[in-house]
Amino acid sequence: MEYRPRLMDQQLDELLGVLPAIAIDGAKGVGKTATASRHAGEVLTLDVEPWRGRVESNPELVSRGAAPVFVDEWQQVPDVWNVIRHCVDADSTPGRFLLAGSATPRPGTAIHSGAGRIVSLVMRPMSLPERGVETPLVSLAELLAGARPDYYGHTLIPVEQYVHEIVASGFPGIRDAQPPGRKHLLDGYLDRIVDRDIPEAGGAVRRPAALRRWLAAYGAATATVASYSTILDAATPGEADKPSRSAADSYRDLLTRTWVLDPLPAWRPAFSHLKRLAQGPKHHLVDPALAARLVGASDESLLAGRGEPSFRRDGTFLGALFESLAVQTVRVLAQAAGATVAHLRDQNDRREVDIIVQRDDSSVVAIDVKLSTSVRPADVTSLNWLDEEIGPQLLDKVVLNAGDSAYRRKDGVLVLPLALLGA
Repeated sequence: MEYRPRLMDQQLDELLGVLPAIAIDGAKGVGKTATASRHAGEVLTLDVEPWRGRVESNPELVSRGAAPVFVDEWQQVPDVWNVIRHCVDADSTPGRFLLAGSATPRPGTAIHSGAGRIVSLVMRPMSLPERGVETPLVSLAELLAGARPDYYGHTLIPVEQYVHEIVASGFPGIRDAQPPGRKHLLDGYLDRIVDRDIPEAGGAVRRPAALRRWLAAYGAATATVASYSTILDAATPGEADKPSRSAADSYRDLLTRTWVLDPLPAWRPAFSHLKRLAQGPKHHLVDPALAARLVGASDESLLAGRGEPSFRRDGTFLGALFESLAVQTVRVLAQAAGATVAHLRDQNDRREVDIIVQRDDSSVVAIDVKLSTSVRPADVTSLNWLDEEIGPQLLDKVVLNAGDSAYRRKDGVLVLPLALLGA
């Protein structure tokens, strides 16, 4: 399979020149191995023999070889982390080590945080610009610069192609398969999570079918702040003997430790008078294709509005998946720009901004996501409210939609087709 350049390549080129050790975290299949291998002098793959056995018997092996030494699936031999940490303490020459892992180590594993020695980056499935769907017009980095330039441009990407991108996924090894094969690949991915990845991460899965239903409930709750009880009811329909809160929390923790759940945290503004903001995360899976597959949605059913999950939401399930695709893309672009991503919602559900992208100095770009081809006055109410509330702290306000034209409204809101947003 031909390698598609990733934004992570640029980050690694920059950071390996100044940092001794970098850890790339993320779910299986996002492309960590292919990307890191392109920057490595030597590769040690610990999820296969004989390397795992050799390194288990002598973890110091990772300190030998041509730099950067890339240790893939390092969590299989957690002692590797501490060996690398001590190596960096002794010699902090830039570009010595790369690590990649698709799960956090098992609970109780005695490893140091690595703070000050090993810098962690999260790799997610491919953003829309990385997929080559369209030539971007607008740079998120430019929006974060706060100049608020006028943009005028067009795209021929229709709603149907966004739906295709949702179900095709951003996993490099899955998205190029034909639809029948892609369906089986996604099913196999989900089966592996339950049957292999979670047990390897130290989770005891006594009821795999129950865990699969719990995962499907999170998928159905995509882009909502559904409560524990709501997700529990969706995961256990008609069951009188429901799991305890601790058992349910263990499912969530297992899915988070393998990077399958990728919740979007609530924004906690610094240096702002905003009060009474909700603190709960928005639910997202690492890729909206998984959510679609878990509820049995296809291109056709999503476009027709059939088989809608019964979660309380403002719009359609397709709208939620489109928002999740936008969140996935913005997170990748924001990390490349050195920014963080969150969502805003007040406790009365009167005001909501889907995506808040924040610079280190607490200035933000506010983004709402609308599955529509036009923007109504009601679609910008929360953005303009936030502009009034925080003033100069708001660098720009954007509506990402499925339309064909980019332009700036008289109230300063940038209307932008999702396909035209780039790094």
